[in-house]
Amino acid sequence: MSTAKKNPPAQVGIVMGSDSDMPVMAKAAEILDKLGVGYEMTIISAHREPDIFFEYASTAEKKGFKVIIAGAGMAAHLPGMCAAIFPMPVIGIPMHTTSLGGRDSLYSIVQMPSGIPVATVAINGGANAGLLAAKILATSDKKLLGKLKKYSEDLKKQVQDKDAKLQEIGYKKYLENK
Repeated sequence: MSTAKKNPPAQVGIVMGSDSDMPVMAKAAEILDKLGVGYEMTIISAHREPDIFFEYASTAEKKGFKVIIAGAGMAAHLPGMCAAIFPMPVIGIPMHTTSLGGRDSLYSIVQMPSGIPVATVAINGGANAGLLAAKILATSDKKLLGKLKKYSEDLKKQVQDKDAKLQEIGYKKYLENK
């Protein structure tokens, strides 16, 4: 009998155009891991592999994906192209770029034409993308909703603990210990 933990079925597709996006996209995966949400992570270039990209986006629903998180920089076509093909929610993560600090990515993702919405998080907002995907799934999953409520309570406690420390030692010592 195997004691290996089985991964839950993938409900979220995490896709990025380059492995340079991995540190940001990993934050989405870490949140989904913490909440027990299954996902599949893939690197696909919409520009360099249009046939492979089209296959990915057009079969995502059959694979059981309910949400796609797509990260992209510069022209940032990946999230919008996913949204044009995949019939369920797409969350875009604009990547920080050296030329324009990610504003180019942000504008490319949020300025989608009418009828092709892409939910968009902050530049390099991988963790929030993971949380938003989980919140979308939690609309029909009470167990996941409970995990999200606990996550929020944990965040609240972290802030309260930091304030208690500040009150106890003062701001100068607090800064020294950071």
